[in-house]
Amino acid sequence: MIIKYFSLIKLGFDENKLFITVVKETYYGGYHMVLTYFKTQGESPLVLDNLSFKVLDLKTRKDIKADTFINSTGVYRMTDGKLIKFAHNSKEYLELLESIKKEK
Repeated sequence: MIIKYFSLIKLGFDENKLFITVVKETYYGGYHMVLTYFKTQGESPLVLDNLSFKVLDLKTRKDIKADTFINSTGVYRMTDGKLIKFAHNSKEYLELLESIKKEK
């Protein structure tokens, strides 16, 4: 999933629309990560999930519930269908971003 994130950015996808997303499985209660892509602002994002061959929007995926959205601009939670930034400036997060920029 992380490789998908960087591969899509290299292919020209808008980095601001791609998110590594923590989701909770509604059936089993566990957490895992997926890649989400907000094609259009205000619409449900598309979900690329290693546990599914289908690319569906988040509203259609009844088996998962999004918890946290993470990309180079910050860490977000979804409230009323909108992403709200709640963290972006911890020392560890900024160091991680710097190391990613060096790899580009």
